[in-house]
Amino acid sequence: MTRSPSLLRMAGPLVVSFWMRAAVTFVDTIFAALLGDAAVAAVGLTVPFEFLMLAVWVGLSTGLTSALARAMGARQGARIRQYTRACWRIILAMVPVSLALGVGIWIVAPLSGLAPETARAFQVYGAVLIGGSAFSVFWSVIPDSLVKAHQDTRSTMWAGIWTNALNFGLNVLFLFGFHWGVFGIALSTVLGRFGGLSYALIQARRHERQRIATGATPGQDVDPRPYWAILALALPASITFALVALEGAVVNALLARLDHPTEAIAAYSIYYRIVLFALQPVIAASVAVLPYVAHRWGQGDVGAIRRSLAQVYRAVLVYSALVVAPVMLVIAPWVAASLTESEITRQYTLFALRLVPLACLAGAPFLLCRPAFEGLNRGRPGVLMAVLRYLVLTGPLAWIGARASIALGFAALHGLIAGLLLAAAIASLTFLLWLRAELRARAVGV
Repeated sequence: MTRSPSLLRMAGPLVVSFWMRAAVTFVDTIFAALLGDAAVAAVGLTVPFEFLMLAVWVGLSTGLTSALARAMGARQGARIRQYTRACWRIILAMVPVSLALGVGIWIVAPLSGLAPETARAFQVYGAVLIGGSAFSVFWSVIPDSLVKAHQDTRSTMWAGIWTNALNFGLNVLFLFGFHWGVFGIALSTVLGRFGGLSYALIQARRHERQRIATGATPGQDVDPRPYWAILALALPASITFALVALEGAVVNALLARLDHPTEAIAAYSIYYRIVLFALQPVIAASVAVLPYVAHRWGQGDVGAIRRSLAQVYRAVLVYSALVVAPVMLVIAPWVAASLTESEITRQYTLFALRLVPLACLAGAPFLLCRPAFEGLNRGRPGVLMAVLRYLVLTGPLAWIGARASIALGFAALHGLIAGLLLAAAIASLTFLLWLRAELRARAVGV
């Protein structure tokens, strides 16, 4: 029997991959800082729309990877071809949606009530990045899913590295060579993603040629509902990530109506990017949780599930306290000074960055519990807890925090972030207690 620490080892290659993918958009923030707070704010304003695209990507990737893995396990080659064709058609349907969203940003940004410089930067950056997603993001779903279905996490890691390397190089060229400003920053991200896409395509084709040559999947049975085989898991995952996008939209809407909106949005954008970067080991672990829990549940070994999840929680505590906290203590002043233009933005950013370790602690259980429930073949808890956090708690607690902070003589951004941390902590604790009760009940049942 596999020892429980294997859950952490499973996440190892994924940590590098997820850090590389997070670095793609963080690179944009770094280069935007060279142009000023308006450009940094534009990057932050685009985050909710990025998460909408990510919601579709994650949903389709989850559904397709699961369907392909089942077909490979059942040695059903016809189903692999069937699921791949079905996903291609779904992707084709999403391309005009992404293009329309990019056009919508271009039209609406000047009417948003933002400062003219900020509105213009958002208009250009958002329209190019989101519109370009139609051609660089969705197409990677199929090769990425094929690679993961073949259990090749190393190729996933290298795809992320190639994406980030190309993005960085193009940023330098477009910003310093061509002087294209925020347009160049957005375009470099769109084109950089083709690096990871190309690498994933090469590796997926290699795996598929090997599968066909070895005759590993001779079965010719077809799935009577191939689209549903993908969408059954894709829809819940997409809804969950779409609600994450709603959180960003709510925060930006609140900040836009407070004092110093450009500075506050820019500071929150930097804080949010760094929180996402710091959370990448947790996100990587959450990707490993689903297959681990599903496998152990299939064996009836609930005890191993409980021990492994407890070990991951302890690892998150150690990581947040002994890695993230000291690192942020050292680099926060430098990051705040390097990525901001005005003194107000610098002060806002410095305060926010000191809360990054708390953000990791508050958000980690939420990230880990959802795939654990999915491993138990229960998708509804993830959606319900996302509704609790992002629809019920986020808006009210962020608003109350901002108002309370103003009443106490502090910046509204301080209280707003505190409200968001409280929302994350409440949702995480509720989710964690629910999962523990579920595992106890299933242990008794076993």
